[in-house]
Amino acid sequence: MLNIGVLISGGGTNLQAIIDETKSGGINGTVKLVISNKEDAYGLERARLSGIKAIYETDEDKIIGLLKENNIDLIVLAGYLKIITPKFVDEFRNKIINIHPSLIPSFCGKGYYGEKVHQGVIDYGAKVTGATVHFVDEGADTGAIIMQETVNVEQDDDAKSLAKRVLEVEHRILKESIRLFCENKLSIQGRRVFINE
Repeated sequence: MLNIGVLISGGGTNLQAIIDETKSGGINGTVKLVISNKEDAYGLERARLSGIKAIYETDEDKIIGLLKENNIDLIVLAGYLKIITPKFVDEFRNKIINIHPSLIPSFCGKGYYGEKVHQGVIDYGAKVTGATVHFVDEGADTGAIIMQETVNVEQDDDAKSLAKRVLEVEHRILKESIRLFCENKLSIQGRRVFINE
């Protein structure tokens, strides 16, 4: 069973989905540590309510130390609104995954986070959006893609209504990507991630 560390900045709905899935046995892993760079992030409270070690920390070297001390096998960025450094990536190469609320490479990278992503989709007039789970590399939302799923943009959508539907997809593909990682069913060749079911 793998040890999972989750980095968050906000309410932690994706975190809750992961916690629930590990507790039900759908993921062969356990959330051992939750770290937030925001002291008032509700996700920290979610972790505590589930008996998981929850820490507020902004210093990246200390975060790296905490992840190592707790023998973390997989790091999940679940609404972590901070770009991690190349040093961090290098310490945990191919062991960090991120969820992004669009179909990368569209509406991603610097400045595209939270509702800004969905507003960007609507303003552009895109007919389809979705969510992407990817490995994290040195760039912003540039790592190899593990899984994507589409969501149609409805004519009466605003950023909030679109975000709500995309979030459902985020929960689903994030849980599935973590399951595959924990069962050693993902392999990377260049930019391509292969699922070996």
